[in-house]
Amino acid sequence: MEPLDVELDETEVELPTEPMLVNVGPSHPAMHGTVRCVMELSGETIHRVDVQVGYLHRGFEKMCERGTWSQVFPYVDRCNYVSPMLNNVGFSLACEKMLGIEVPERCQWYRMALGELARISDHLTCDGAMAMELGAFTPFLWMVKARDMIWDVMEEETGARLTHSFGRVGGMAMPPTDQFKEHTLAVVEQVLKIVDESEKLVLTNRIFLDRLEGVGKISAADAISLGWTGPCLRAAGVPYDVRRAHPYLKYSEVEFDVPVGTSSDCLDRFLIRFAEIKQSAHIVRQCIARLPDSGPVDVDDPRVVMPPKSEVYTTIEATIQHFKLVMEGLKIPAGEVYSYTEGGNGELGFYLVSDGSGTPFRVRIRPPCFLITGGLEKVVTGQMVADVVPCFGSLNMIGGECDR
Repeated sequence: MEPLDVELDETEVELPTEPMLVNVGPSHPAMHGTVRCVMELSGETIHRVDVQVGYLHRGFEKMCERGTWSQVFPYVDRCNYVSPMLNNVGFSLACEKMLGIEVPERCQWYRMALGELARISDHLTCDGAMAMELGAFTPFLWMVKARDMIWDVMEEETGARLTHSFGRVGGMAMPPTDQFKEHTLAVVEQVLKIVDESEKLVLTNRIFLDRLEGVGKISAADAISLGWTGPCLRAAGVPYDVRRAHPYLKYSEVEFDVPVGTSSDCLDRFLIRFAEIKQSAHIVRQCIARLPDSGPVDVDDPRVVMPPKSEVYTTIEATIQHFKLVMEGLKIPAGEVYSYTEGGNGELGFYLVSDGSGTPFRVRIRPPCFLITGGLEKVVTGQMVADVVPCFGSLNMIGGECDR
């Protein structure tokens, strides 16, 4: 048999080859939403990929500009529908920044506790889906079970498992329930046990590690230039976390670490989320310990907050206040603001413009997923076709947030 690297004889002709174009999505299950990838392949190697978003047609920002400020909350719920409470809190803080108000201490601790539970839910979904797509179906079921426990808490507090619409400008819809502290601490303990079991299962599996280690690497400089934030940026070794760099609510008063990676590959992005689940659990415990058992969760301002229903039904003043807030909307002073928080996937920013009326003049969201998805080409170029699945899964693209 002749060696494979022998040069061609003069009488032999090498057949011309050209790259093959392969279309993946926008309806492919591995795309986590309506994203289309047109890949240019040489054999099994990806030479170039054109990532196309926009197939979902959400129109989120324009919908927000057609109702009152308070009617935006159901829309932000559906932006990142895996951790909607973080969107509720982010939009509330943006409006309160324009109003120049600060919610009571009890509300701040309550928001933080619910927000960190939502972050845990987000990370469980991402890592569980990543494991499932690589054939590890058992840890996926375990992590979804843990996520369901968190949704049980959310349902008890807000009345809805997924799209809560629980945030309010100037506070929250309701105060914490009587069993909130006890139930939350019990759920956090169960979630941490499941995370430990899942780690032991997948991180001792040679096939799982081979599929992730050294795959989808990106430098810290490239991640920063792409506008990455959140777990994907921290996996590249950049310790940027809005909660630590620009504290809001009570984050300056709690202890937590900012996990960072070293290799900036798919495995790092997978492990960073596990590490952040543990840090969020630590924050939740501190919030529960410092959450007052009584006190208001709303600011004492009738121009901003709805009156109690008991007063609406019994006094003319509360009836008028309720009517004006519902029909006209609360009046935010004319101006503009950019407010940013740490969402499940990174910096979640709201740029709001008010003309002084009860309806937003302009709502612009800075979703972390959009910029992270823009880096998919950089991540998968040079990888094999099979590596697209773990690479895309590790970025945790949320369709509603990306195609806002």
